[in-house]
Formats: sequence, structure tokens, C-alpha cells
Amino acid sequence: MKSRVARLALVALAILAILPFGVSGYVLGLLTLAFYYGVCAMAWDLLFGFAGEVNFGPSFLMGLGAYAAALLNHYAGWPIPACLVAGAVAAVAGGAVLAVPALKLHGPYFGLVTLVAVLLLQNFIVLFAGITGGEIGLDLPDVLSVSDRINYWYALGFMAVSGAILFGLSRSMVGLILQACGQDATEAAALGFNVAKHKLAAFCVSALFSGLAGAMLIFYMGTASVGTTVDIGVGVQIIIAAVLGGRRTILGAAIGSIFLIVAGEILRPLGQLSSFVVSGIALVVILFFQGGFLGAALAAEARK
Repeated sequence: MKSRVARLALVALAILAILPFGVSGYVLGLLTLAFYYGVCAMAWDLLFGFAGEVNFGPSFLMGLGAYAAALLNHYAGWPIPACLVAGAVAAVAGGAVLAVPALKLHGPYFGLVTLVAVLLLQNFIVLFAGITGGEIGLDLPDVLSVSDRINYWYALGFMAVSGAILFGLSRSMVGLILQACGQDATEAAALGFNVAKHKLAAFCVSALFSGLAGAMLIFYMGTASVGTTVDIGVGVQIIIAAVLGGRRTILGAAIGSIFLIVAGEILRPLGQLSSFVVSGIALVVILFFQGGFLGAALAAEARK
């Protein structure tokens, strides 16, 4: 808490908390989306930044949580809290089933497996459109709130709590072990650490927060659709957000997510050029500032 960056983060959180009293509902809607995607980006950073495993399919975990919650609410009439728990459990279970065999692979194969998993889930949703709603989406009878402000505070609170838990976990003994496993699995195993067990645990934690974020997102939007939860483009945005914010910073991933959403909206008048400009900025940061936004801030503070 003595860190200048930590104090600035608390100030930023306080400003975000009172922001609904000074901006339009449209702006709040954009930030609400950014907060949910920010949680997924922070969860992705735990797996990649510390465990060293590149998950190319973060939207697979997000989609599992979203559609498990949506189906239970739409067909069984489960209340939102129960659906959120079920969505998180489904994401963890599905993620564990995927990770157990995938973590035995080496090199880029783990990433390829996670990418294929997204395509399989996406095709499954489209093929069984009579149940899942397909590309049109599945309408939900319940929503978190009809108030833009309430929805915004739900998302902000969820992001703040998730960030605190993930950040604390990354700075704990577990985080140090994960980092050792990610940097040199052979040496970590020689020291007596069960590398596979710790990486599986990291994947399950990442799945928990990603699935819960997906479930909360659909109850904010009132519908579950492929384009907002399972699409590969969503996964790419989550990955870019985490890298922009700074690897192994956790909190930087949330900053990256907010930046992508806000920058894309500010540049919307440019039309198709907006995506080009935002992508160009992301490329420059990745190439020349590998520590990302928060990493650069931490480095500047350390030099003082």
C-alpha cells in the first residue's frame, strides 16, 4: 500500500465509483463491458504471466460460464445467483477437462488445443441453435438490473474484488511457485514442486473468474450470444488487453481492457480506420514497451 502505483490505483477506483454521477448511460455501458472483459484479461494474465502457458482460447472459458448460466435461467428458471455459481462451476469443470490432457503437451500445442476448443464450442452453439439460440442469441428472462448505474457498479465491484484476489494470489507463495514453474519447469520439479498440479490449479482459477465474468456479462446484456462471449475476436481482445496492461501485473490487464474499449469508441468517427489505429497502438506498445502500461509505470517508480 506504500507504493505510488497502489495509491494511484485506489484513487482511480474511487473516481470510477463516482463516475456514474457525471457521465451518460452510453459511457457507463461501454465501461461496464470493459470491466467484465478486464476480469477475463486479469485471469488470463495469471495463467500466461505466471504459469507460462499461452491460452489462445480465453473465450472458451468465458463462453462455458455464460451459456451454462443462460441455459439454466432460460429453461429451468434458476435465479441469477444460482446461475452465476453454476456458470463458474461449469467453466472450472470444462477447463479442467481440457487442461488435464493439454498440459501434458509441450511447446505451442497447449495454445493450439485451447484455440480449437473455442472453435468447437462456437460450432456446437450454432449447430444446436434450437436449444442455444445459435448466432441470434438466447434471450434471458432475468437481468442484473435495468439501471445503467447499478449495472456499472456491479461490474466495477466485481472487477475490483477479482483484481484484489488475483493480485494477492500472484504475490503469494503460490504465485512465486507458478512463476518458477513457468520460467523453468525442470528446475522447479527438481526443487520438489509438482509443476503439473500448480499449472492445473492456475488454469482452474483462471477458468473460475472467466466463467463468472461471462455469466455476469450475459445477465447484464439480457442475452447470451456467440459474438460477445465465444467469438475468437473476443479472445484476441482479452489477450491484447492483458499484454498492453503489462505481463505479470494482473491489474494492468484491467487497464488494457478499458483502454481498448475507450480508444475504440473515441476513434469510432474514423470508421474502419479506428480498428487499424487501435491495433497499431497495441503493436507499438507490444514491440517497444514489453512491460505494458503498468509495467512501464512500475519501472519508472523503481528508478526514482
